[in-house]
Amino acid sequence: MPDRTKFTGLDNSRPNIVRLYKERLNLLLDVTQTINQKHSVEELMQEFETLLREELGVGRVIVYTRGEDNTWNQILACGVTQQQADSIDPETDLVGITKIENLALSEREKLLIFDAVIPLYHEFKLMGYVLVGDQELGDGVSPTLRNIKYIQILANLIIVFIENKKMQVRLLKQESLKHEFEIASQIQQSLVPKDSEMLSTSFLTVRSLYKPHHAVGGDYYDVLPLSPYSVGFCIADVSGKGMGAALLMSNFQAIVRSLFTANIPMSRLVKELNERLNYNSKNDKFITAFLGRYNKITGRLTYVNAGHLSPLLCAPGTDEIRELETGSIALGMLDEMPTIEEESVRIRKGTKLVAFTDGLVEVDEGSRVRNSFQELKNIMKTTINIDEAMKRIDEMAERDKLNGFAFDDISVLGLEFNRNGSLFF
Repeated sequence: MPDRTKFTGLDNSRPNIVRLYKERLNLLLDVTQTINQKHSVEELMQEFETLLREELGVGRVIVYTRGEDNTWNQILACGVTQQQADSIDPETDLVGITKIENLALSEREKLLIFDAVIPLYHEFKLMGYVLVGDQELGDGVSPTLRNIKYIQILANLIIVFIENKKMQVRLLKQESLKHEFEIASQIQQSLVPKDSEMLSTSFLTVRSLYKPHHAVGGDYYDVLPLSPYSVGFCIADVSGKGMGAALLMSNFQAIVRSLFTANIPMSRLVKELNERLNYNSKNDKFITAFLGRYNKITGRLTYVNAGHLSPLLCAPGTDEIRELETGSIALGMLDEMPTIEEESVRIRKGTKLVAFTDGLVEVDEGSRVRNSFQELKNIMKTTINIDEAMKRIDEMAERDKLNGFAFDDISVLGLEFNRNGSLFF
C-alpha cells in the first residue's frame, strides 16, 4: 500500500486556498453590487479605501483618473500627507507607465513611499493610475505586492464605474440639450408665420419663405396691422443659434409688437428697441433688423435699416433697383446708437419689395463663399409681380440647398404695394 503521508500538507492547504478564493470572489461580488447601485464616486472611493485597508493590508493609496479634457484628477488619497500627495504630478511622474510596476527601485524619490503603481484602462485607453503601499514596512513579501493582481481587478471595476457615471452625465446632458432644442425649435417656428397666417389687405400683398438650415436658428419676420390705413413689417436675424437666440428673438418679437404703432417715429422705435435689447441680453448678442411702415393714404414707406442686408425695392416697368440701406448699426451692439437715420420713399402701385436674411444670398461652394445678390436683383427686375418673384427666389434657394451650398437659415419677406402714392419715386 503506497505511503500518502507526504501529500497530507498539500491536501490540508487546499481548503485554505479554496476559502481564500471564495472570500475574494465574495468581495468582488460585493464591489460589483455596490457599483450597480446608485452610489456616487465619493461613496465608492470610501468603500474602496476600507476594503484595501481592512482586507488587503494596504495603508497608502492615491487614485488618479483622467478627465474628458485629459487633465488628471486625484479622487482618493489616504495614508499619505497632503504634501506627499501634492508632490506627485501624474503627467510627469506616471505617464509612460503602461503596466504594473514595482516601485521599490524607482528613481522617483517621491514614489518610494508606495510599493506599486497600477495603470487603469477602459476600452484599451489609459484612464487612471492607482498608487498603493503597505500599512507598515516589514520583512518578507509585501501584502500589497502579494495582492496586486486582485487590487488591479478591483481598481479596474471602479474605473469602469466612473466611466459609466461620466457617460450617464453625458447622456443626461444630451437629453437636456435635445429637449432644449425642441423647445427652441418650437419658439423659432412660432416666429416665422406661414403665408396663410400673414396679414392680408386690399392695398398690400404679403408673401413669405422660410427654409431652416439649423435645428434652431435666429431668423424672424412679421407684418403688423397698425391702423386701418397703415402696416408695419420687420425682418431680423439674431447672432448665434440655439435656445439663447430663440428666446432673445421671441423677446424681441414681443417688444416690437408692443412698441410699433402707427405714429411712433421710426428712429425712436429703433432707439427703444436697442435699449430693451441691451437690458435683456446684457450686450451678449446683437440683432440686425429692417423695420418699415407703409401708409396707404400717403403711399409712403418709412424705414430704418439697423445693420441688416439691404432689402430690394423695384417699381414696375423699370430696371431700377433701390437698396434700402439708410439706418443705423445693429441693435444691441452699443448701449446707445451713435446715429439713427430714417428714410421715406413714395411707392408706386405694383412696386415689389423683398427683404431677406443672409442665408439667401451667401452660399458656401467649398473653396469660396458666393454672393447671390446680383441674381436676386435680376429676379426682381424680370418678374411681373411678387408671386412670380417669390417662386423664382424659392427655386434659387432650393437649388443652393440641394447642392449643399446653403449654410444658414433662409428667410424672405415679399411685399407688393397695390395702391398708388401721391408721387412716384
